[in-house]
Amino acid sequence: MSNVFSFTGTVGRDAEVRYTPSGLAVLSVTVANNIGFGDKQQTLWVRVALFGKRAEGGLQNYLKKGQQVFVSGELTQSEYKANDGSMKTSLELNANIIDLIGKRSESSASQQAYQPSGPQTAAPQGGRDNFSEDYDDDIPF
Repeated sequence: MSNVFSFTGTVGRDAEVRYTPSGLAVLSVTVANNIGFGDKQQTLWVRVALFGKRAEGGLQNYLKKGQQVFVSGELTQSEYKANDGSMKTSLELNANIIDLIGKRSESSASQQAYQPSGPQTAAPQGGRDNFSEDYDDDIPF
């Protein structure tokens, strides 16, 4: 990796997973980062891509609009011609790390809690928990 760019920001729109013709998974998400202060504050939009097996996981389900994230990876810049003929610049990050931080914004009331898909621990039978069966109620001190 020739350069590393790390920042925190807010997901601008829900993440999407697509596949290349060769079958490689690519997770794409746009993240906003506010720079500057007061009336000089600007929003820097960065297109973030995560490739391979990591893109196929369940991360897409949590990268929803308003979610705060920490992102780190290799930054590239490209230029393109806008519809009005002017040249625009786009920042793109090939991510090595995407971590969820904080909560989604309060305007996203439809947030669901994480439900692991593994075996669940059953509640103890008989109305008593295992801790109380192992210890006597009479404490000597």
